[in-house]
Amino acid sequence: MERVENSAANHVVMEIEPNKQVVPGLSPLSETLWRDKAKTEFVGDVSARLTWKDLSVMVTLNNGESQKVLEGLTGFAEPGTLTALMGPSGSGKSTLLDALSSRLAANAFLSGTILLNGRKTKLSFGTAAYVTQDENLIGTLTVRETISYSAQLRLPDKMPWSEKQALVESTIIEMGLQDCADTVIGNWHLRGISGGERRRVSIALEILMRPRLLFLDEPTSGLDSASAFFVTQTLSGLSRDGRTVIASIHQPSSEVFELFDRLCLLSGGKTVYFGEACEAYEFFAQAGFPCPALRNPSDHFLRCVNSDFDKVKATLRGSMKLRFEAGDDPLEKITTAEAIRTLIDSYCTSQYCYAVREKVEEISKFVFHRERLNGHYGVASYVIGNTLSAMPFLILITFLSGTICYFMVHLHPGFERYVFFVLCLFASVTVVESLMMAIASIVPNFLMGIIIGAGIQGIFMLVSGYFRLPNDIPKPVWRYPMSYISFHYWAVQGQYQNDLKGLFFDNQRLDLPKISGEYILENVYQINVHRSKWVDLGVIFSMIAIYRILFFMLIKISEDVTPWIRGYIARRRMQQKNDNHDTPTASNGLTKSPSLRTYVKNRTSEGKSR
Repeated sequence: MERVENSAANHVVMEIEPNKQVVPGLSPLSETLWRDKAKTEFVGDVSARLTWKDLSVMVTLNNGESQKVLEGLTGFAEPGTLTALMGPSGSGKSTLLDALSSRLAANAFLSGTILLNGRKTKLSFGTAAYVTQDENLIGTLTVRETISYSAQLRLPDKMPWSEKQALVESTIIEMGLQDCADTVIGNWHLRGISGGERRRVSIALEILMRPRLLFLDEPTSGLDSASAFFVTQTLSGLSRDGRTVIASIHQPSSEVFELFDRLCLLSGGKTVYFGEACEAYEFFAQAGFPCPALRNPSDHFLRCVNSDFDKVKATLRGSMKLRFEAGDDPLEKITTAEAIRTLIDSYCTSQYCYAVREKVEEISKFVFHRERLNGHYGVASYVIGNTLSAMPFLILITFLSGTICYFMVHLHPGFERYVFFVLCLFASVTVVESLMMAIASIVPNFLMGIIIGAGIQGIFMLVSGYFRLPNDIPKPVWRYPMSYISFHYWAVQGQYQNDLKGLFFDNQRLDLPKISGEYILENVYQINVHRSKWVDLGVIFSMIAIYRILFFMLIKISEDVTPWIRGYIARRRMQQKNDNHDTPTASNGLTKSPSLRTYVKNRTSEGKSR
């Protein structure tokens, strides 16, 4: 691993040169890590070329209706390039980013093809990284500690700690964080690093694995112009290392826009422009919407495709107090809807659209060497990991609270009885946590999950034999099977036996013998004393296993079965709509919107007929 140490020592942050030649693959450090992860020999290029063709996304609303979010998108992203997804709010840029990164919501259905290096494959662990807009960082840790802990958890176990440290230091230098490496991140009461530095820390955590694909959702959101420029410059530097970087950007400055290699402009879920960012000026000028001098190009592009601009124009025109001279801005003469249709129609008939489709076909025909990579942890690993990670906390709280309660109220003394008391308390807390995890997997709302869980717990308590004796509980449903399903029933019976067995109580009449605990258990609390208390404890532990298995099954259903069912329903509804409406449809089955050119042509023919 000398290559790792040398690369880490010699890697420095430099100014992004516009004409700098892009490395065809990953850096020596990245390629070395990938060889270690794959446990196989790599031959040639290990970069990633992502293509999408006729990509459409439909979502199922709460009322059962289906709505198109993306429609017929085609594009590509190559190594060594920074691709920006732009568009007004609600245009579908975040949905496109989620679709490309395989992070769509459960109620979304995707159609079309997404290829990685010319093949349909799932993005495995280490292949791609996704930087969310929300920064989930521990404010009390320093930048170096945060990245180091992430390296210990995510890098291969066989990798020596010295090599992990070299990788951490190279990542800190690569992201330009060396000046604040020993500064705490900070939170609401602890002053720490700036917002731009926090965003770069989030990116550093994801590039530790040296991913070939890097997705970023609004990386410059909430940052000032200088921080936004430096973050984007850092992303451009990462792409120059041979990575494929795709980011959704809301409103970049002119300096930030110049750092983009490729631009994908969306409006209403459709492609308005896809191509080189520097060629967007010429495209809009040819379509009749040239960018005025001294105007931010990104502001001009978004202004052309943002329907909210019509409301602003209508408000200004309706004001009697303001007077405007007629300008040469084409946007003042037509509505935004007409401008969008014109731009979409111009794009579909332009050389840019044909060039994109030819490039997608070219990339799809490439044959790359087979790679074996470690996959994401599955549902079973998640359930097991979640269970094991919660055990120390549950053991601690049950041991402390159980010990205090046991000796404070002077329960039946004895080590074996103390152990049973603590174990029964631990099992009860764990079964509650397991039940709530199962509920949380199917109830998306946090408050609704608490309400449902509390309701189930309340019913279980009513049939536990504490508020009403077991024989007094109505037998249909409540006694059988509800009381046997309730873990409270088994916990109460076991704890009663643990405390009362072996005790003797004075009778109200001195001439009568003492009353045994077994007699009280059998005749007062209606508990079967011939059943061991350890059987009751075993039933509770079996409930833990059952709820965890149920948790596993519900997650699998939510991930695999539910999306398939919703997708099938969405396809059926789309087919029915296409059959019932005589509207022109595209080759992929999606309805075409009438273009401005067709509208003008129809109006002209009507005028001639008159």
